[in-house]
Amino acid sequence: MHKAIVRGRVFALVAAVLCAAPSHAQQSSTKFEIIEATIGSIQAAISAKEITTVDVVKSYLTRIKAYNGRCVNEPEGILGRVAPMPGARSLNALMTLNLRPAARKEWGFDDRKARSMTDAADNSATMPDALELAAEQDRQFQATGKLVGPLHGTVVSIKDIIDTYDMRTTSGADADYANDRPPVDATVVKRLRDAGAIILAKANLGEYASGSRSAFGGTMCNPYDTMRDPGGSSGGSASSVAANLVTCAISEEGGPSVRMPSRVNNIVGLSGSQGLVSRDGLIGAGPLNDRNGPACRTVEDTARVLDVIAGYDPADDLTVYSVGRTPKDGYLASARNRDLRGMRIGVLREYMNKSLFTIADAETIDVVDRAVGVLKNLGAVVVDPGPTGDLFQSCLAQYIPHNMNAGYIRQLPDLFPQGGDHISTLMDLYFQPSKVPPKVSMRDFGPSGDTMGESKYYFNRYLRKRGDANIKNLTDLIAKSRFYTDEYSRATRFRDVKGVLEDTNKATTLNVQTRNANRLAIQQTLMQCMKLQNLDAFTYPTGNIPPTLIKELVEPDVNNRSHQAWTLIGQFGFPAMTVPAGFTTQVYDRIRDAAAPGGTKLGAPTAAKLPVGIDFVGVPFDEATLFRIASAFEAATKHRTPPPLFGPVTP
Repeated sequence: MHKAIVRGRVFALVAAVLCAAPSHAQQSSTKFEIIEATIGSIQAAISAKEITTVDVVKSYLTRIKAYNGRCVNEPEGILGRVAPMPGARSLNALMTLNLRPAARKEWGFDDRKARSMTDAADNSATMPDALELAAEQDRQFQATGKLVGPLHGTVVSIKDIIDTYDMRTTSGADADYANDRPPVDATVVKRLRDAGAIILAKANLGEYASGSRSAFGGTMCNPYDTMRDPGGSSGGSASSVAANLVTCAISEEGGPSVRMPSRVNNIVGLSGSQGLVSRDGLIGAGPLNDRNGPACRTVEDTARVLDVIAGYDPADDLTVYSVGRTPKDGYLASARNRDLRGMRIGVLREYMNKSLFTIADAETIDVVDRAVGVLKNLGAVVVDPGPTGDLFQSCLAQYIPHNMNAGYIRQLPDLFPQGGDHISTLMDLYFQPSKVPPKVSMRDFGPSGDTMGESKYYFNRYLRKRGDANIKNLTDLIAKSRFYTDEYSRATRFRDVKGVLEDTNKATTLNVQTRNANRLAIQQTLMQCMKLQNLDAFTYPTGNIPPTLIKELVEPDVNNRSHQAWTLIGQFGFPAMTVPAGFTTQVYDRIRDAAAPGGTKLGAPTAAKLPVGIDFVGVPFDEATLFRIASAFEAATKHRTPPPLFGPVTP
């Protein structure tokens, strides 16, 4: 439902709900189990009149109250140094709750969880909160006997980088907006509401989509080990789903931030084709790599959400590529598959060759190797070049030199000397790809080309559209914000959010032509490589390295394997879905050692049961194939397991 549905009766509704304020003694007495509830099971229970939407919201609020507290020590306050908190049993996943002041106080949530810091009264008739919306949804169901939409009763968290008209939206920043609530919903949020979803919370995030900490929300933790990282900037979205604080979440990524948090939180995450889901209302949105995607506990729920949010939006011109390329019968029809007969699935051993990495990668690779065996058992033809082989190497060697042409020539001056006949050399390489230097591999593609001014342009465009009286551009945003300090994190840009914004603000022109050309060349090449082997999709570990300890050393990059997740294919527009594939039994954390190269080394193995994810990748706008593969794999393996420390809430 959207705000228009309740306008006209909301004052009476507000009074009714607030008079029946939700104290813990008044929580739902339903026997319906909210833990691991799916959209289908929630709607079936509502249709059978076993529960109401208000019951569902209250059940999630009960879990939020129990498990969403601070999960690290902050001796200097939220902006200072932090240290892991052993045995936290809390996540700090959700930053803002969609409750009016009276309801929020009755539930015992502090002022920091308020819907707005700039509107203390929060009494607008056009901004019903989650409980009011749920009550209205129940009233409509009681009157008609029909669900209000395909997401009736679905409770969702939204990454705080995405606009919500009724809740503060600052991308985790502690910034002095005149109005911390944007004037309208992002397109993806509006579509969710119109389909019946209840937006219960804004998820904490890595501020401005970097790291696992924000100035306003603080540090997030992993529900499978709260001493460990939740997987990056969408960590709050993913962990809120994993710990059953919400039904599903909307994440966002510029690199791996839909899939990496999803894999380390043992849930399903979809990074859809570039242009499938609108980026309208995304703070700083517009850079080509940015995309929103659903994160749920099951493949089927992920498809249900995608059916609602996918498709053309005139406010985001990139979505024009989706026109005519979404399935007429939707994605849900593909998410109930149980066998893979007739499918050809490649194994991207370029990301799984143990000889190229370290012992820290090994167990994840073994888990995904076993998953490949499941695909075979389900009837798929698995195209596997072997443990040290390469799925696409010979194809890349033939097509990349001429598809990337000028960029490729610049990178290899010894092969293409200035003044030489470069066309003849490119011809020779096409007919004799064995002469192509071995550096051309799936691991060696770097960023898709230099960009100038892109982030500044889209920050300022977003801020002008938002129309805030106090923060009108990036200069204002920097000057009117408070930033956290971090003596150690993954990389400099995660330690110094202010410095990154200041560097971004120095740009004076916009030039992304090289990036766009390289992206097209690599996309075309990889699609050709898939077609030459008649692949429907290919697979590999979402990431090789288990989540690291909070504020400890991360695994150095090896042969272009990051400690995070494999990101490049998605950045070139390909859809990728991560699905739970199993768990580790041990991890190798990196420790300091002055005598070791680089001053660090791998420590002894430590027992640890941490989630492993498997990626399925297809050609752009063929998400339906990914749903067919993922749903069959999920049904055959059932690797989704809720985090043990976040079980039922005892009264």
